[in-house]
Amino acid sequence: MTIPDFVATIDMSGEAEPSDAAPDRVVAGSGVARLWNGFSDASGRFHAGHWQAEPGVLSVNYTETELCVLLEGRVRLTDGTGAVEYGPGDAFVIAAGFRGTWESIGRVTKIYAILTPEDG
Repeated sequence: MTIPDFVATIDMSGEAEPSDAAPDRVVAGSGVARLWNGFSDASGRFHAGHWQAEPGVLSVNYTETELCVLLEGRVRLTDGTGAVEYGPGDAFVIAAGFRGTWESIGRVTKIYAILTPEDG
């Protein structure tokens, strides 16, 4: 086996895939987003790449766990207990079970790594 069999480059080359939010999740803004998925494992449970969204507020209900590293813009996460805000260079994890809103303040670009739960 060679390095390309074990290492994936995560970049924004190639054409982005649409990743628009479902209309019922859009609280404010357009919900327009795009992604460049750079890696998915053989099980289909782990994914990593870039995601970019236009300004707006989305209702979220995380069933997966996600690592985010912000490259551009600001994000405000809000739930019934309060809010936290992140900007360029910040890294944070959203655990499965988080329910609230994701606000993209300006255009947001992030690197993501998502682990979805096992079925059953």
